[in-house]
Order: sequence, then structure tokens, then C-alpha cells
Amino acid sequence: MITGRCLCGAVRYESPGPGLFSIVCHCRDCQRASGSGGVPVLGVPRVSFASVGPIKQVRTKGGSGHAAVRNICIDCGSLLFGTPESAPELVTIYAGSLDDSATFLPDAALFVSQRPPWAALALPLAEHQRMPDDE
Repeated sequence: MITGRCLCGAVRYESPGPGLFSIVCHCRDCQRASGSGGVPVLGVPRVSFASVGPIKQVRTKGGSGHAAVRNICIDCGSLLFGTPESAPELVTIYAGSLDDSATFLPDAALFVSQRPPWAALALPLAEHQRMPDDE
């Protein structure tokens, strides 16, 4: 079971899994949304994902041209999970919100062409300049 919550505990989520992918996205949108060099995300099937608590959806235009929808706690502002319109069958869980951080085992880094030099990871990950399908 994959579970997580926001900083203040007002929002919780769960998915029986399995995790479909674990990546670190370095696109400029993810950098700005997180205030960091990239966002580690774990993808799960939307059909089996559930959340409870007060969330706000923040919508921006993603690189696909569709809305990138980020779900945050309205009480503490924690970035919790994404529900991208470009992939309506998925939920992308932000790894920092996981109850068990060991659930996140990244195997790829995306948009490394936009990654700041200080955000390079020491892990041996497959690196993609953009989305793998766009290369």
C-alpha cells in the first residue's frame, strides 16, 4: 500500500499500487512549483488512488499543451500529487509526501536539459533531455 500525507496531516492519500514509474522531473514548471531543482514523482493508476482532506488544484499549462494540475493542501500548502490532463489515467505522487520514503526508487530523470548544474543527482539514472516519447 502506498500512503502519504501533507505536512499538517489534514490531507491523506493512498493507492494499493503498484507504482508504475519513479522519476525525477527537472522541467522549469516543476522547478518553480517546488522551489527546487526538480520534483521526484511516483506514478500510480488513478482508478485506485484516493485522497481525503481539503485540497486546492493549481492549474498551469504543461509542456504537452494540456493542463498540469497540482493538488496542494489548502491548510499548509504542501505539494501532494498531480493529476495531469495529458495522462488522465495517472496520478503523480510527489515523493516528499510519502509516508515511507523508501517507496520511491527513481530510475530516470526527465528534462535534464533544463536541470540546474547544482541539481545533478549522484544516482545512476537514465537521463532524458525531454519526455522519452519526444526524444
